[in-house]
Formats: sequence, structure tokens, C-alpha cells
Amino acid sequence: METTTDTHCPYCSLQCGMRLATAAGVGTTVVERPEFPVNRGALCGKGQSAAALLDRTSRLTTPLVRERGTLRAASWDEALDRVARGFSAIRSEHGADAVGVFGGGGLTNEKAYQLGKFARVALGTANIDYNGRFCMSSAAAANRIAFGLDRGLPFPLEDIPRTDCLILVGGNPADTMPPALRYFRELRENGGTLIVVDPRRTRTAELADIHLQPLPGSDLALALGLLHLLIADGLVDHEFVDTRTAGFGPARAAAMAHWPERVERLTGIAASQLRLVARHFGQATSGMVLTARGPEQQSKGTDTVGAWINVCLASGKAGRLYSGYGCLTGQGNGQGGREHGQKADQLPGYRSIEDPSAREHVARVWGVDPETLPRTGRSAYELLDSLGDPGPDGVRGLLLMGSNPVVSAPNATHVTNRLRSLDLLVVSDLVLSETAQLADVVLPSAQWAEETGTMTNLEGRVILRQRAVDAPEGVRGDLWLLRELAERLGVKRGFDDDPETVFEELRRASAGGQADYAGISYDRIRAEDGVFWPCPTEDHPGTPRLFLDTFATPDGRARFAPVTHRPAAEEPDAAYPVYLTTGRVLSQYQSGAQTRRVGALNASAPGPFVELHPLLARQLAIAEGDALAVTSRRGRAVAPARITDTIRPDTVFMPFHWPGAGRANTLTNPALDPTSKMPEFKLCAVRVEAAAPTATAKPDEEPHA
Repeated sequence: METTTDTHCPYCSLQCGMRLATAAGVGTTVVERPEFPVNRGALCGKGQSAAALLDRTSRLTTPLVRERGTLRAASWDEALDRVARGFSAIRSEHGADAVGVFGGGGLTNEKAYQLGKFARVALGTANIDYNGRFCMSSAAAANRIAFGLDRGLPFPLEDIPRTDCLILVGGNPADTMPPALRYFRELRENGGTLIVVDPRRTRTAELADIHLQPLPGSDLALALGLLHLLIADGLVDHEFVDTRTAGFGPARAAAMAHWPERVERLTGIAASQLRLVARHFGQATSGMVLTARGPEQQSKGTDTVGAWINVCLASGKAGRLYSGYGCLTGQGNGQGGREHGQKADQLPGYRSIEDPSAREHVARVWGVDPETLPRTGRSAYELLDSLGDPGPDGVRGLLLMGSNPVVSAPNATHVTNRLRSLDLLVVSDLVLSETAQLADVVLPSAQWAEETGTMTNLEGRVILRQRAVDAPEGVRGDLWLLRELAERLGVKRGFDDDPETVFEELRRASAGGQADYAGISYDRIRAEDGVFWPCPTEDHPGTPRLFLDTFATPDGRARFAPVTHRPAAEEPDAAYPVYLTTGRVLSQYQSGAQTRRVGALNASAPGPFVELHPLLARQLAIAEGDALAVTSRRGRAVAPARITDTIRPDTVFMPFHWPGAGRANTLTNPALDPTSKMPEFKLCAVRVEAAAPTATAKPDEEPHA
């Protein structure tokens, strides 16, 4: 007999609907779910092969503890007792903040909420953050500055085909979220104009009416140049600016210093193309700007996104139907993960941890004194950089859940060595990831189809993943793990392991906050194919479209950002004359801890590569497939050359899914955006040359100063 379960894909922020069919003797297979509105049944290769993740041969099925340098199997009691003793000893000797927590953007809302509560109540530490800081934090910061509220998209995906002109900056959904590409195709079929900004001619860029191929790191100058032209050409919507915005004067003054010829020099985009794009967008009846990691993963990412929001505001394309700024969130729960307490500065409901009323409200739900709640802790990279520091502010112990920073963090060699220097590293994961291999204690976790929980997709739609199969024997859920650890740390109540019970508490904790889930229940999600937040009461319909009447600022007006161009933290020079940019490929996902274990996906994308232009290849005497060494001030990576004219001649590209000698994040720059604390993943200066046939430096060896 076959059973089917409605659920969602385990990968990106679309959270595509799917069904899992399970039959005795056959196993579990993925079945289309055409009635779910986001993907309408369509699935990419990762979604289609998702059932392969349930293969138990690559799974962790028992806790592991390190003994004499080697990980060995242990009972749950032995492993949890060791964790509790270790964290207690560190707290006793060095203080509560000497224990850190690092979460993940793939955790369910229930896990993210409970992890934040565990850090602040059971451990008493301020030092919790998550890998979503590396994903959407610059867009989130700019959203909050401009609109007073951060939700990836302020409108549903179904609005995209109905807009007249869309500018997509630094995103490649053809590879990163393929089922979403139909919305962009439908936009063009409906007569709309699609403009793509990307240093590479990606499959998404090939779909565009206009493709701008700027110098990496010049997105801020490009947006300023477009605002200059909107002003100079009389395309500003002054009625909208006067009645629904504030701060246009300083933004206008900054933009006027970025005339087309100057912007051409800064970006490499011809002034004639700039004028064409400004005219298309400014004259359109409706329009959208969507950004992704390209402009966001920069040390000026918040300002860059703010400049693109300025383009929307000046032209009156925000707070109106089929218009606005949006961010293409990356990770599966990148949106929900930043709303309910995983970030260092936040409490559930997207509340500030420094706000006395927010502290009072959440403390009341948690049954604790608000004075006992920690204050703001370190951001993600700052937390990783502090690991093992023998000084008074160093983090000596770390609980890491659902993340693999050995592969995914910037300056990854340094981060790996910081992880090695900890007194106690505890990793909860479903496989023995590269980070788990360094751990003192590894805890096997249930995944995706083995447990129930909510996610929040890039639209702000709260959806429900439902358990379809049992976890392997010996595997436990993270909610159970947190309850058991809390009890061993002396907190006997408040950590339930039933996901729906945890979600009911999350509803109360988020009530009245910006990300208000109070009116959302499991039953409503099942009945309505998801509910958009904010949804403050059970009879509220949810909010698919934000800002149509007012913005979420104190006076209801959107704010212009008075920003100006500045160079990247690291520009090419004589020693490192080429730009490196990084990104994803179609058949892999994030650090690859899941997808590299799926045969069909690995066959399609088996390893790292360096993409370079034929002109650069000729200059270096490089042929297709030759081993190419890419060196930055932080380290060296080696991978085969892939020669293509789709990239700029002054730029090379590497995907970041692999560990080892070809690890792209060995090279990347941890320079931080001062507002969002986003590292500058998207560009750094490198030297490119044929790799010597001799052995290369090990990935965990840092270059000498």
C-alpha cells in the first residue's frame, strides 16, 4: 500500500511543493504537487532527486565522541553528558559568553526559535548567530532602513509577470531556483522588459532583453548613475516622492555626482546603455528591482541595496501594485531563520534584543526575568573569528547546528583553524560534514522528510513540511536534542520537543512583532497552502502584499539612502591583478554537504572549476581543463580551467560547493559591511596562473604574512 505526504523541497527559498510517495519494497519517491502555487508542480533536478537524501548509507546514525584524536561511536547519554559537562565547565571558568551557538538558514522555524531560546535561557550567552548572515543580511538591513520592515519579497511571485519592467541585479535563478524562471519568461511573454545585471552572461542573462555586464563591485555606482539619469531626464515621480518618502534631497545630491560618463568609467557599462535602462525603467507604468547575492555580498552591500531601492522610490515604483524592491532569498528558511531569534541582535517576531518592551514581552512568554536575557552578541564571521581566542572575550565552546563553515565561510582556512582551536566543538548534522569531522562531539540529526516543521519562503509565505518517513534508528530530532541538553544544564522546563507545541509558543512570542505569526496555525497552513506574514489574528487573511497603503516606518514614509560610490575592500593591483567572483551551479547546493552525496547531482557537477575568458586564457597559455592556481592574500586554490566568453576578461569565477584544494572560500575576503556585517564573498583580488605539477598547500594552512 502506498502513502503520500504533502511537503516541500529540502533546498532553496522557493520551498517548492511536492509529495512524497512511500510504498513497501519500493521506498520513497518524489511526486509532483501541481496545485501548490509557488512552483505549480515544477521541480528542478535537486527537488526531483530529493528522496535520495533519505538513503541511510551516508547518514550519521549514532553519536560520535572524540577520544585520543579519533571519533568513535557513543550512546546518546554519554554524548549529551559530555556536552553538558564541557559547556558548564567553560561557563564556570570563562563566563556564559565563552560558549557560542551557530545556526543555519535551513533549520525550520521551530528549530531556529528554540535554538535562540536555548542560547539565551539555557546557556545565557549573547553569542548566537547563523549562516544566513552570509546570505541576505545586507538586503535585510537596507529593507529595514528604507521601509521599516524586512521581508524578502513584499509581493508574491505571481506578481512578477504582471510588472512592466524588472531589473534583476546579481542573481541567476536559472541555476539557483529554476522553477522560478517561468515567472521571468511570463513577464517577457506579457510584453514586459527584463534587464539583468551580472558580470557573467548566465542562463538567466541570456533570457533578458538587456544584459549589463559590470565590473564586479560596481553595482552601487551603477544604481547611482541610474538615479542621476532619472532625475536629469525628468522621470522622477515627484508626487510619490513628496507624499510617501523622506530624504530625497541628500540622495539626489549624491546621485548628481554620478553622471553617465563617470559611471561608465567605474562600471565598464557604456553611457548609452545606462540611458537606455533608465528610460525603460523610468517610463514603465510599473517596475520592480530584485537583488540577489551579487550586490549584497559586498563590504558595501547595505549601501548598494539602498541605492537600488532609491531607484524604485524616485520613480514611484514601490508601495504600489506590481511594483517594488525585493530580495531573492537564498536558503530554504533564510527568511524565517532571521525572524525568530537566531541572529545576534534579534528576538522572536523580528524584535530587537535591545528594545526593553521586546525583552519584556519575550521574557514573559519564556517565563524568565528580562534582566537575565543577554544583549547583542557577535555577528557570524566575528563569532567564527573569535573561536579559541585565549583572551577574555574569546569563545571556547561552540554548538553548531545545520551549517558547514569549513566550506561555506569566507577566509575558510582561517575559520577552519579557529574551529580546531576550540576547547569543545559540538556539531549536530545529518551527515559527517567537513565541519563535523573536526568536532569533539557529533550528534546525528533527523532531516527534512523525517520530521514536521514550518519554513518561511522568500515571499513571506509560511509553509509546512510534514513528516513522511521515520528517521533511522538512533537518530533524534534537534528539538529533542535541545530539550535534553537544557535539562542537563539545569533548565527543566520550557523546551518541548513537539514541533506544533513549539510553533504555538512561537506564535505567542512573535505576537505584536513585525514578523507576527500569531494568526498562523498548522491547520491554516494545510488548508491555505501557506499563510503570508504578518498575520496577527486567526481571522486575518495574511499579507501577500506589503506597503500598498503605508510603509512600516514611524511616519509611514519610505526613506531614501544618502549613499555614494566607494571601492571594494580589496581591488586588483599588480600583485593580484584579476577579480574573483563566486557563486553556485545548477546541480549543487550551498556547501554541498547534501548534494555531493546524491549520485545524479554529483555526476552533473562533479567538482570545482575556474571559469575564465579566452583572452585571459591565451595570456596565461591555459587550455581547457588545465589545472589553474588562483591565489589571494588569504590562500591558494587549484581547479580545472573552464574557458568561456560569457565572463569578463578581467574576472574569474569559482563555485563554492567543494572542500579541498578547489575550495573557493579559501580565497574570499572576510571584510565586513559595517551595517549588516556581511562578508565580501562576491569579489576579491587574485593572481591566476598555471598550477605547478608539485603538491599544493593544504587547505588548512594559512599563508604567512
